[in-house]
Amino acid sequence: MKLDGMRSWIVLAFMATIGLLMNAQSPAHTPPSSPTPTPQPSEELPVIDGGVGPCSIVFTVTDATGKPIYAANVKVHIAYGFAGIRKLDLEAGTNTQGKVKFKGLPIKVHNPPLEFNASKDQLVGIATYDPATECQALHDIMLDKRKAAAGY
Repeated sequence: MKLDGMRSWIVLAFMATIGLLMNAQSPAHTPPSSPTPTPQPSEELPVIDGGVGPCSIVFTVTDATGKPIYAANVKVHIAYGFAGIRKLDLEAGTNTQGKVKFKGLPIKVHNPPLEFNASKDQLVGIATYDPATECQALHDIMLDKRKAAAGY
């Protein structure tokens, strides 16, 4: 009796293995792919969501002549909550129109205004924003050449 039970298990295991092998499909032949196209700069407005409040700000980053700057990096450090104990660091790049949006920002921040720092290569700029006085805002950041630090 024990032998018959063991044979049943062996047969079942063998059948399961055969079934798995038969269901396994070989990968389909795919034609050679064409070269990967170069990604195009996006015109879609990049949005970064802090997820901690109702406020938002849209920046347009330009050079000194007013030309929008693509792929400029904009970042901010936000301290909020009781005694500024909560911290949030956000960073995003601009689209082809030099625009980027930060949303989900808290109304009350520790030591307002917030300071947004933008940079691209050797160009830098700063914009300030106080969500308590203008929860929904549009601001410009003009980038200019970095100033050499004064040595003492």
